Amino acid sequence: MTHCKHAHRFCSDTQGIELMAAANAFERAAPPGAITHPPSSNEYLTDRGFRFLAVCGASIIILLCGYILWKIGGQALPAIYNITQFPELDKLERTRGKVRDSPRIWGTLYSSLLALLIGGFFGLTVAIFLTQDFLPAKMALVFRTIIDMLAAIPSVVFGLWGIFVVIPAIRPIANWLNETLGWIPFFGSSLSGPGLLPAALVLAIMILPTVAAISQDALHLVPYRTKEAAYGKGATRWEAILKVMVPTAAGGIASAMVLGFGRALGETMALAMLIGNSNQINLSLFAPAQTLASLLASHFPEAGQVEVQALMYAALVLLAITLVVNMMGTAILTLTQRRISGRS
Repeated sequence: MTHCKHAHRFCSDTQGIELMAAANAFERAAPPGAITHPPSSNEYLTDRGFRFLAVCGASIIILLCGYILWKIGGQALPAIYNITQFPELDKLERTRGKVRDSPRIWGTLYSSLLALLIGGFFGLTVAIFLTQDFLPAKMALVFRTIIDMLAAIPSVVFGLWGIFVVIPAIRPIANWLNETLGWIPFFGSSLSGPGLLPAALVLAIMILPTVAAISQDALHLVPYRTKEAAYGKGATRWEAILKVMVPTAAGGIASAMVLGFGRALGETMALAMLIGNSNQINLSLFAPAQTLASLLASHFPEAGQVEVQALMYAALVLLAITLVVNMMGTAILTLTQRRISGRS
């Protein structure tokens, strides 16, 4: 026992000597008047306080999301129960509080995908145009500012612009396509007013600033020496951009597309004004449709208790779609980063 006590005391003394040696090493590394110095007790406390606040902030966000989901899900339970018990009935019967979500899910995904195809293409094009020395620096700054200003325009203004400018501008072309190529399902109807294509075009313009801004940041993060190396191997300017710069920044560009798609899924007022109010599934680009977000915006102000339950069910479906899209975007981003880094 005496030997064990001596051994324990020896270990404690050894640890104390090591700590003192480490402290002396810090003091020797940072003599008086040096720029560097070991962390003080206040700096340790500040670091721990910041970590505590960060953990608290993240926990509050998670709790808030859980609370929102719990409140919406609780109010949507009666509608979900009725749909489960009476699946053969029309889910849009207000007297029973049901919601026929299939056409609205179709309209939500169809309009958002069209907007992503258009806005994503032009957003990436703008990002390449502004970051790859196609313009002088001052002129590129002017264009960048103009594009960023699009994000500050209210969605109601976009909706009015779509009604009075976009629809009259594309109506002759849409009707010509319907008369000439009406046998193709995408042109199977005429454009008499609000429809899917005007809504998608306006929605593409609305998500363009998001896609362009994040894609520009992703391209700026690629080292310039990467492009110089491509030039050194004989690549042309466009080969260096499309085969080197864009694939290297693919992770950030994919994140931009996912965020733009999420922005399109949740857009409300502009789509409520432009997409029409037709509860049907149609492939035609000129036919009216409806989305889950526009349904909520159009019917919630006048909804009674039964209708609120049905609308909460629609909101729950929209949350589920957004969650699935974000999960898919995260998976695509992870796979892209692994492919670029060479990891399996």
